[in-house]
Amino acid sequence: MSDYLTNQFLIAMPAVHRGPFAQTVTFVCEHNEKGALGIVINRPLKMRLADVFEQYKLPIDKSSMAQQLVLRGGPVQQEQGFVIHSASAKPWGATLPVSDRIHLTTSPDIIDAIANGSGPEQAFIALGYAGWDAGQLEAELSQNAWLTAPCDEHLLFDLPYEQRWLAAGQLIGIDLVKMSPQIGHA
Repeated sequence: MSDYLTNQFLIAMPAVHRGPFAQTVTFVCEHNEKGALGIVINRPLKMRLADVFEQYKLPIDKSSMAQQLVLRGGPVQQEQGFVIHSASAKPWGATLPVSDRIHLTTSPDIIDAIANGSGPEQAFIALGYAGWDAGQLEAELSQNAWLTAPCDEHLLFDLPYEQRWLAAGQLIGIDLVKMSPQIGHA
């Protein structure tokens, strides 16, 4: 079905001004008839990758991404780590290919590789995820809770977190600051 949103961004509408999804951009990693799973990509925690490496008792390579912030990926399973990363030839223990270029991995072997500098070229870690049951995301879309945009790797990996919400709107030609927070239906 072509209406599935895997490998796209969900952009919270201005009307979503409270709760865990206010002004968020969520990267949809999987969407099918059973539901959807996404990672919020613009909610940094006060935790760095170095803290994660320390918890795993991993030595940290000086060239690693140790100072990168860990993200709050969503309200579900906030103790579980999710690594969004560029695809690589190396297989990881538990990986979901989101696209040919972007994967989601949950196994600890990728954390070890990132810590020692042999991990994927681009990566970030999020704790928790956003999940929707069958039909739930579609219902939220019909209620104008979200806009959708194609994934942009620069926004996903490089853009500062605080710029991502507005930049995601610009991907589809929308200035979110100028949008009314009122929801309407035509």
